[in-house]
Amino acid sequence: MLTATATFYRLWTVTRRAYPWTYFTSTVLSGSLIVALAYLAFRAVGPEGVSSRFTSLARSVDYVGYVAVGAVTYTFAVRMILWTAKALITEEREGTFVALVVTPARRMPYLLGFVMFAVLSTLAEAGAIAGVAALLGVQLVAPDPLGLTLGLTTFIVALFAISMLLGAVMLVVAEAHISQNTVFLTMGLVCGFTFPREYLPTAAQWFAEAVPVTAALDVLRAALSGGFEMSQAGPRLLATLCVSAAYLVAGLWLLPRAERRTVERTF
Repeated sequence: MLTATATFYRLWTVTRRAYPWTYFTSTVLSGSLIVALAYLAFRAVGPEGVSSRFTSLARSVDYVGYVAVGAVTYTFAVRMILWTAKALITEEREGTFVALVVTPARRMPYLLGFVMFAVLSTLAEAGAIAGVAALLGVQLVAPDPLGLTLGLTTFIVALFAISMLLGAVMLVVAEAHISQNTVFLTMGLVCGFTFPREYLPTAAQWFAEAVPVTAALDVLRAALSGGFEMSQAGPRLLATLCVSAAYLVAGLWLLPRAERRTVERTF
């Protein structure tokens, strides 16, 4: 844990001295715009515009609330992946990658330090978007404490698993923007952040199950909507952990090979 703690402290010190307000503002504005557009659309159409199918699939008549939860969780997902997945390729761009490779510190604790800081930083941004949603009148029922804890924990695990594999891919292809944006767009489309997955073709729904955050998001939504039941959430939690484990194994297998390729490219 010394490596993780030291990495966290380094990130905290740098951010405290030069906080990226432009990133914070753009992130909050992007998420808030999603909620605001949903609010305006709902006001224009009215409650009668919410179809019975949506109510049945979302288990709620609160369309704006459904989108608000999706916007907050999607922002959390994107920012955490950005912090963690880009850690190593940022070291390459800054010219410190070789020095990192030859240190005795293991890579997993190093990346966990980024996760620790990403959770703290991203919660602030997601909380700001939740505040905007509250100003627009979005009201959520009291969340189930157990469901929220389990859902958020598995959500973070799933995001870390994606970040591990994505970070290794970034090193292999020596590129970040296309890789990360492809992942973000795919997540936003198929994982159910802004609309129920059942609206998608069957093949896309099956593909969504191969993305770790999908099942974790189901648990989070249930915890925030008052519909959490351990008997129903248990299989989804297990699915998240199993798929996340597969991503972690793939990332751990690819990462050393990606590092060797990066060092060879450097010299």
